[in-house]
Amino acid sequence: MAEKKPSVEELLRKAQQPSKDAMRLHPFYAGKVEIVSKCCIRNLDDFAIWYTPGVAAPCMDIYKHPERVYEHTNKGNMVAVVSDGTRVLGLGDIGPEAAMPVMEGKAILFKYLGGVDAFPICLGTKNAEEIIQAVKWLQPSFGGVNLEDIEKPKCFDILERLREEAHIPVWHDDQQGTAAVTVAGMINALKLVGKKMGKARIVLFGAGASNLAICRILVLAGADPDNILIVDSKGILHKERTDIRDSGDSNKWYWSTRTNAQQIHGDAAIALENADALIALSKPGPGTIKPEWVAKMAKDSIVFTCANPIPEIWPWEAKAAGARVVATGRSDFENQVNNSLGFPGIFRGTLDVRATTITDEMCLAASLELAATAADKGLREDYIIPSMDEWEVFPREAVAVAMKAMEQGIAQLEFSSDQLFEMAQSAIKRARAEVQDLMKAGHIRMPD
Repeated sequence: MAEKKPSVEELLRKAQQPSKDAMRLHPFYAGKVEIVSKCCIRNLDDFAIWYTPGVAAPCMDIYKHPERVYEHTNKGNMVAVVSDGTRVLGLGDIGPEAAMPVMEGKAILFKYLGGVDAFPICLGTKNAEEIIQAVKWLQPSFGGVNLEDIEKPKCFDILERLREEAHIPVWHDDQQGTAAVTVAGMINALKLVGKKMGKARIVLFGAGASNLAICRILVLAGADPDNILIVDSKGILHKERTDIRDSGDSNKWYWSTRTNAQQIHGDAAIALENADALIALSKPGPGTIKPEWVAKMAKDSIVFTCANPIPEIWPWEAKAAGARVVATGRSDFENQVNNSLGFPGIFRGTLDVRATTITDEMCLAASLELAATAADKGLREDYIIPSMDEWEVFPREAVAVAMKAMEQGIAQLEFSSDQLFEMAQSAIKRARAEVQDLMKAGHIRMPD
């Protein structure tokens, strides 16, 4: 007997449940991260080693040999998650305090999935120069910086400046992280429906930091920019959009002139006619993407609607309109295309070889490994990308990223692929075991 499909009402209740649980459990724990000692404390005499007088010896060793900070401290495994709260999820400019739950969540994903220690830092400024300066001031304490939820166009300038001026790797997860995971999903979705990346007609709905970075990595992966259409709130990007040219958003103007070879004008409905794939990262739905637009896409169409917390169109609506493969950014639906599959493994590999930056080629290496991990298990319409509980994807991704960094000559340490896998696997297993042990011991309370 065929399994009964859930009703729309049941699906909606399921979609709304995480928000209800979050409102109950965030105050239950009063936050999601805390500091736990990494060293042994056998008795109080050990503080003479970890603090004064013993600590003076490693301090002076670092003073004489600054690079030894990576040997004596946790700097090499510590990432700052930095935000000004101006572009939080799909919520917009809600301020640094309101952004803290997201940044804490990011920190526990870093730790549990990648074995990376991360700390949320929400800044009380919206000024780009002050954000850049703050990150530079933080460099002595951190091995890398993850910029998060910063509004455009300043997010582009902040990232580029810091990639040039910082001496530790800095990336913007809403750009490079989203792009790495989305491209991985698109590689497999196109493979599943039998279409070639270089021939596919792809529509990017939304012209923010995420989609413009996705466009860049798609092209690096083999997509033809002539076949890409980008749509913002005023319509399709093209060379005659003087509003974009005069806006000062050089990144958006660049893609206005590089994509859409046919110079198609119009809105999203026109852009999606006969399109093979849609990648939407725009205003949360439902109703942002219309079912009738999806219905006019090409046969075996692919629909990625990744706005949070609500996708631009519910997945069941996209399927009913004719889409063959559907993905969202949510963990409670199939095919989650979400940054959480990218940044833990990418930073793990970056930190393990002490890379000086995170290049687009390193992001693409992560995309290809993510795609390969899913393909190894067999692609299906409801499985085009690994899920977060497939823990092996993260050390595989870390190795691919680290190997690319070494190939590009930006790694300060070198290891074999086997050594890198063992290092990453060990760090991730340890992080997961710590949480399980704390829960078993009752030090992490279980909710009622």
